[in-house]
Amino acid sequence: MEQLKCTTTNCIHNLCSHCNATVVGVDSKGRCATKMKRAGGALEQTFAELEAAEEFLSDAPDIVNCDAECLFNKEGRCSASSIYVKDSFFRTKCDTRIVE
Repeated sequence: MEQLKCTTTNCIHNLCSHCNATVVGVDSKGRCATKMKRAGGALEQTFAELEAAEEFLSDAPDIVNCDAECLFNKEGRCSASSIYVKDSFFRTKCDTRIVE
């Protein structure tokens, strides 16, 4: 995977829309199973992003495990070259998901 862009507002793996998790999991409903809220919430997220150095931000995790029914799901792994993850009303979801 070349890039994973994540715009969630409260996750320890998200820095400036870059996911720094080594492995990302997407469940059967297309929700990000890797999201972990920061202890300090969205305010801590803001401070972490202000201190982040661009050269240390990763473009994508090594592996994206996926259980969702999706065109890009190949034997439990995401085969898309890039994916976009964002907050929805209740959950953080993979917005790249295309149901076959």
